[in-house]
Amino acid sequence: MESPAEVPLFEMELEEDKGADDLMADAGSCSPTWMDAAAPPAGPERDAFIYMNFMKNHSCYDAIPTSSKLVIFDTALQVKKAFFALVANGVRAAPLWDNKLKCFVGMLTITDFINILHRYYKSPLVQIYELEEHKIETWREIYLQYSTNRLISITPEASLFDAIYSLLKNKIHRLPVIDPASGNVLHILTHKRILKFLHIFGSMIPKPWFLQKQIGQLAIGTFKQIATVQESASVYDALSIFVERRVSALPVVNEQGQVVALYSRFDVINLAAQKRYNNLDMTMTEAVASRACCMEGVLKCYPHETLETIIDRIAQAEVHRLVLVDAKDVVRGIVSLSDLLQALVLSPAGFMSNCVFKREESEKN
Repeated sequence: MESPAEVPLFEMELEEDKGADDLMADAGSCSPTWMDAAAPPAGPERDAFIYMNFMKNHSCYDAIPTSSKLVIFDTALQVKKAFFALVANGVRAAPLWDNKLKCFVGMLTITDFINILHRYYKSPLVQIYELEEHKIETWREIYLQYSTNRLISITPEASLFDAIYSLLKNKIHRLPVIDPASGNVLHILTHKRILKFLHIFGSMIPKPWFLQKQIGQLAIGTFKQIATVQESASVYDALSIFVERRVSALPVVNEQGQVVALYSRFDVINLAAQKRYNNLDMTMTEAVASRACCMEGVLKCYPHETLETIIDRIAQAEVHRLVLVDAKDVVRGIVSLSDLLQALVLSPAGFMSNCVFKREESEKN
């Protein structure tokens, strides 16, 4: 499955700049939350439970960095200034503080920026008044008319298994870790952070047999109705796909269906950095060419490559997804962080889908 789209107003992100040494120093163990889970069966299929048990036996606190950046917005701040602040601080979302209620009430994310542009854009000649003048609280009032989403969080003592389940079940990218005593946000867990944690400590646990299986055999990812955008399409067309399909990135393809770039939700915030959000009629080719050099590029994978290779590539490149292509670079699928965590951790536990890591009868005998 494609990485789920960000849920606006209810997500946040911290800088994930903690190195392997810091993670090693911080990691510990805590009592697993899911103690009543059935013990894994004996035999070859025990491998399927390795990562599930690893996550059950590590807490969210174990994955919290020693230092990180957190940007907080007051709901009385203008939307435009808030988005510029996201760009300036290099973050994708920020928690929202309501000074009247004296508590956090939600999140402002790139998805909000996309929804505002998509909802109110008319032409390059018409200023987007709602972006220029609205306060965050005004946008929240408008958005909450069409949404019943609540702020989803987790405690530091909860297991990483609980965190993964919450992320995927609620189709969110960011999960605030909140101290129940003080109400303070300690960290924001993401798919990327959790996979990085697993990748670093993977050498300390047995290596499952299925890591050597080809990704095409395991069928992990999205392979049908893949959301793409033509390089000749406009940026507004891309925003429409983001909103309607709720995907987090779009392979940009040419007339032959070959991937030439990747345009993600984070790339959209670059429009704010360059103050080009009033011209959404520009083509995808122009938008890709004008974005900052540090933006995420296209990282590909192939059906014959092993799951271990895929995990290593995503973890080392610190990207959210790989585009699965054939020998001619035609898009055949997407392998995302959420796909991997679903397959490695939740499926063996019987949550949300069937386990894909089961040996064929011929392999058992």
